[in-house]
Amino acid sequence: MSSAEARGAAEGRPALAAYVKGLPAAPGVYLWKDGAGAILYVGKARSLKQRVRSYLQPFERLDAKVRALMRKVADVEVIVTDTEVEALILEATLVKRHQPKYNIQLKDDKAFPYLRISWEEDFPRLLLARRPSVGGSRYFGPFPRVGAVHETIRLLRRVFPIRNCTNQKFKSAARPCLEYHIGRCQAPCQALVEQAPYREQVRRMERVLEGRSDEVVADLTRQVKEAAGALEFERAAELRDQVRAIGALQEQQKVAGGAGRELDAVAWAAAGNGAEVQVFMVRGGRLEGREAFQLEGLEGLADGSDSELARAFLTQYYERAQRVPREILVPVRPDDAALLEEWLSERRGQRVHIRVPERGEKRRLLEMVGDNAVWARDEALRRQAVGERDRSEALLQIQHGLGLSALPQRMECYDISNTQGTESVASMVVFVDGAPDKSQYRRFRIRTVEGANDFASMAEVLTRRFEHQALAEASDDPQLKRFAAWPDLVVVDGGKGQLSSAVAALSRLHIDVPIFGLAKQHEWLYAPDSPDPIVLDMNSSGLKLLRHLRDEAHRFAITFHRQLRTRRNLRSLLDDVPGIGPARKRQLLKAYPTLDAIRSAPPEDLAQVPGMSRKAAEALTAHFAQLERAAAPPSAAAGSPPDQRRPHPG
Repeated sequence: MSSAEARGAAEGRPALAAYVKGLPAAPGVYLWKDGAGAILYVGKARSLKQRVRSYLQPFERLDAKVRALMRKVADVEVIVTDTEVEALILEATLVKRHQPKYNIQLKDDKAFPYLRISWEEDFPRLLLARRPSVGGSRYFGPFPRVGAVHETIRLLRRVFPIRNCTNQKFKSAARPCLEYHIGRCQAPCQALVEQAPYREQVRRMERVLEGRSDEVVADLTRQVKEAAGALEFERAAELRDQVRAIGALQEQQKVAGGAGRELDAVAWAAAGNGAEVQVFMVRGGRLEGREAFQLEGLEGLADGSDSELARAFLTQYYERAQRVPREILVPVRPDDAALLEEWLSERRGQRVHIRVPERGEKRRLLEMVGDNAVWARDEALRRQAVGERDRSEALLQIQHGLGLSALPQRMECYDISNTQGTESVASMVVFVDGAPDKSQYRRFRIRTVEGANDFASMAEVLTRRFEHQALAEASDDPQLKRFAAWPDLVVVDGGKGQLSSAVAALSRLHIDVPIFGLAKQHEWLYAPDSPDPIVLDMNSSGLKLLRHLRDEAHRFAITFHRQLRTRRNLRSLLDDVPGIGPARKRQLLKAYPTLDAIRSAPPEDLAQVPGMSRKAAEALTAHFAQLERAAAPPSAAAGSPPDQRRPHPG
């Protein structure tokens, strides 16, 4: 890596280092993000301060993977937990949900591992599977890390002695294997256990995977008492050991089990006109995730108005929530709480309680949520102050560096995206006072240019944008008026070629506006009438803001291009499916915008699409299954679990 590259990769470190100084030395989860806010990596830490700080060492001290990550990092978010175990479980949940690039190895088939219980067999097993493809089996997952799946299988087989041999070995076994002698299997291959009690063991294991461990423990405890009462002391001891083993497993799995099996804990921290709100979701006794919100317009509330704030938030949040829990914890009982409970109970279909816990695990959980809300509020205030100061400084640097007559309060950037001339599109992004204003972003399909001609495409886009300017200025439509705002600076993504085409287009329209090209190779800027580039300091906030503007235009353009390309490919694939005509094709593309979405949808869901029938849905599912079989390499079967490549015993 060159010295210039190292400087560019490290340019955000001073700001990050200042942020890390304020992190707590507490366990939690941290999320590294890029400039667009996308999550790059999720990690857990015993001490957030020490762990996050370890990433900010000089590049030569970091390994290759961390160096690659930190080149793209622009921001970090943290979630504080009470214990490292909570952080571990939460990390797994967030990784599964967001699938960050640097947490997992992407595979061509996107086949993340599942846990499979082979109920279709007389004596089921717990297996790792790559796809939920065997009828009769029960699947759990998918999971982002295969190591976690193997660890879960190992732990569960220590508690529940079920077989792990292949069907071929099971059928040909002449004597019990080592697994039987060490207590990990009941040797069903030698008929040392009957089918009914064996399958009951598997059902208990299934309930543990569902998060219903308490039910299993209660059932086993009852059986221990019954066996002891019948003087079956050996069986009672075996059941007692199983209860203890499940209890040990619960300690590793549960995060907030003492607080309840299904609840939301809501807390907030107000500051001036707004408030930071945190919602922690507990499902199956586990802390599954967190959501963060900002409330605005609180300046008119009287002192002690937390109850009104609670009512406003709960009403708006659960109006759109997919699932309402049986219990909601809040620090202050909201206004009209009884009415809210009635409404929430109707939405859930069961009784819902809004409670203010005074003691115990629920109080401890709510305090943890409140600590995160306070942390989020303080960090938001700090970032707001720092952001306003940095943006003002960056705009001044851009004005002086480019020789502008006024501060570039409105900046527009344009980019072109296509694949070998097909689905050619362009983007226009707008920054106002140094911050993105996404309500003013625009996307263009290139109409007049054939093939891959970025220069002509750039000229077309700028011509259309500024021809529309006159129409917008003459209109009374407030939305068009926003588009009519005159830019203080126009930036095109590219060097002299793109800039020359853009300048020629503006000249034909007699438009005089400051315009520059930003070339990615060296991050140099080009002015229309100068052969020499303008070289800004790589570490300057002005160049960082211009790069953010350019990268946002590139992201917006390529996202639009990929959407069009995906829809085109999907449309062509649907042309080959019997029974899928133009009307059904339009409805499918509206309901499922990607190929993976249609492929993973079950036939019963596809049949619910307007205009679709069960027969057409099954034909579509069969067509995609046939395509997958045709695309599978000949060696694919060698990596499949044994039971998936051998016939099931008759």
